[in-house]
Amino acid sequence: MQEKSTSFSIKNWSQDDQPREKLLYKGKGSLSDAELVAILISTGSREESAVALCKRILASVDNNLSELGKLTVKQLMAFKGIGEAKAITIAAAMELGRRRRGEEALQKKQITSSRSVFEIMQPVIGELQHEEFWIIYLNNSNKVIQKNQLSKGGITGTLVDVRLVLKQALEVGATALILSHNHPSGTLKPSEADKKITTKLKLAAQSLDIKVLDHLIITEKAYFSFADEAIL
Repeated sequence: MQEKSTSFSIKNWSQDDQPREKLLYKGKGSLSDAELVAILISTGSREESAVALCKRILASVDNNLSELGKLTVKQLMAFKGIGEAKAITIAAAMELGRRRRGEEALQKKQITSSRSVFEIMQPVIGELQHEEFWIIYLNNSNKVIQKNQLSKGGITGTLVDVRLVLKQALEVGATALILSHNHPSGTLKPSEADKKITTKLKLAAQSLDIKVLDHLIITEKAYFSFADEAIL
């Protein structure tokens, strides 16, 4: 008698093991991270189920979704059972999650502390491998009007166009600015270039009655605030 082959397709699992059905009947909060990622890729390989495969992928990043989001398509494809289409799907889902965090933070009614600035900017620049400099434009109630990237690739290697910053501030009706940039190295110590650009923008903004309220250095899990450290 011919032995039946075993399939690891989600549709052939028992009811309790089907993450799509589990989400439908028990709610999305009932699923593990591996089960949620398994829904994205649908199938595993001949050797393991989609959930088992996703558990293996998550284990490689210490079950940290932030670290999973840093994996490139090529790195994801290194796992047996993950082809280009599945890798792209996982990468896209992780990026959507990152953007959602940024939008939720931006919806805060008012900037009340350096921590609230960190919550807005960390999803944007906290995990980048290169340096970016951003400006947050605020109205007279310290509510965020918009945030713009000013430069990319490092302060010392990029000319900061102060006129462009102030032109944009006038166009959107901003009365205050917050400066922010990331340090991919993880160090929170401001460089001399960091201090100089802060002073340069602060002095230029004062001539138009626009305040520079703070300058934050952002890393993946922490930040340094010029205002909190009284060096603004």
